[in-house]
Amino acid sequence: MRVHVVSDVHARADALAKAGDGADALICLGDLVLFLDYDEPGGGIFADMFGEAAAVRLIELRTQRRFDEAREFSGGLWAGLGAGTPRDHIERAIRQQYADLFMAMPTPAYVTYGNVDVPHLYDDYVREGITVLDGQTTTIGGRTFGFVGGGLRTPMRTPYEISDEDYAAKVAAVGAVDVLCAHIPPNLPQLVYDVEARRLERGSSALLDAIRDTQPDVVLFGHVHNPLARRTRIGKTECVNVGHFRGRGTPYVLEW
Repeated sequence: MRVHVVSDVHARADALAKAGDGADALICLGDLVLFLDYDEPGGGIFADMFGEAAAVRLIELRTQRRFDEAREFSGGLWAGLGAGTPRDHIERAIRQQYADLFMAMPTPAYVTYGNVDVPHLYDDYVREGITVLDGQTTTIGGRTFGFVGGGLRTPMRTPYEISDEDYAAKVAAVGAVDVLCAHIPPNLPQLVYDVEARRLERGSSALLDAIRDTQPDVVLFGHVHNPLARRTRIGKTECVNVGHFRGRGTPYVLEW
């Protein structure tokens, strides 16, 4: 059995269309949307609307953790658009990205949400052969896979951030599985530190506790684009960051 795994797709519909080549199934761990491209500021919804220079400025403010200033800066730009709320403009752009991505996605595919995704929009674009899972399990090739989507709350206020308690409840609902799939990593420093952004992203302590308690064979995740360590072991469990798919364009391969 061969399964390809991607995360942090961020609008790479071209590469996503080929991500299932040679595989029996595809797993996508979320972050389909590209709102702001930290690597190439000219890309993404924000730059499309306000230009690359504005995107560079917003990235600078966020990287310096000046979040209130970042919100004030972007709020002024949104106010200048006129008719419609910022949410209206953003949702239209997200819908176009989702339409392209779900059409390109190979099947069968098993998908969860990232922290920048908008869960209530998925249903409008999911098609036959694509299964969305969050706090749920499924069987692929005789092995049990559990899926936990979304991220934890941060000053960035991305669309699908939830409380630690709600996230822990989803982890508990999944229970013991062979392969545990999440968007964010377990809360270990080497897995949550981004060496390019030079900051700690939020990982899940509930996920870490579940790994220690249930010892799945493998834990797969993304979220941290340039981690200090891409893999580590917790007891017998191998923990793997499957990579920043927008940047790499190639999936992680899981075989058994």
